[in-house]
Amino acid sequence: MGRILVVEDEAHLAEGLHFNLEAEGHEVVIASDGPTALERLLAGGGGFDLVLLDLMLPGLSGFEVLRRMRAAGILVPVLVLTAKDETADRVRGIEEGADDYLTKPFHLDELLVRVRGLLRRRRWDGAAEPTATEPLQIGTATVHFDRFELETPQGRIRLTTREVGLLRALADREGDAVTRGELLEAVWGLRPDTNTRVVDSFVVRLRRYLEPDPSRPRHIVSVRGHGYKLVL
Repeated sequence: MGRILVVEDEAHLAEGLHFNLEAEGHEVVIASDGPTALERLLAGGGGFDLVLLDLMLPGLSGFEVLRRMRAAGILVPVLVLTAKDETADRVRGIEEGADDYLTKPFHLDELLVRVRGLLRRRRWDGAAEPTATEPLQIGTATVHFDRFELETPQGRIRLTTREVGLLRALADREGDAVTRGELLEAVWGLRPDTNTRVVDSFVVRLRRYLEPDPSRPRHIVSVRGHGYKLVL
């Protein structure tokens, strides 16, 4: 089970989430505004395993909370809750570092499924869980998909859900060019024609992890006018 920070200013919804998540065996902490949420997160990450984050908050928007926590290096998975069923809001949340999103009103069962999925990546202690996914060697680095971990000569790096998803999508078609639209659909669940640079931003991040010289990439290679390909 996990320790979950619920950031929600609607008292009845916060109470409902608290009750149902505790019934699942989780420890739940509530923050009703942006500044309180950020304070708890910046205090050593608060020991949280997951954040449920509303976007419309008093004091500090959910977008800003997300941006600042990611800038501070806090990589706790974040499930964004938004009352706006607009692609622009979902895209912005993802660009700021959200791992998943759910539009209000949502079904409780769907929320709990998303929570279980995001917590799954946090539940490893150095021993691999049973999985059909083998480690992948990329240059001098090894990707452990099951543990959301990248092992490099400089040390180990914990990967986010989307970073792993992007590497997996490229690895599944290793050596072939994959379009940005295909990656948006496979990794972020967005329409292929969504206007966003999120794929490019994540590629830049992965190159910093993987490439000896990120300015001259050998492994995640740009294919002009098309997308990217993975070269082992």
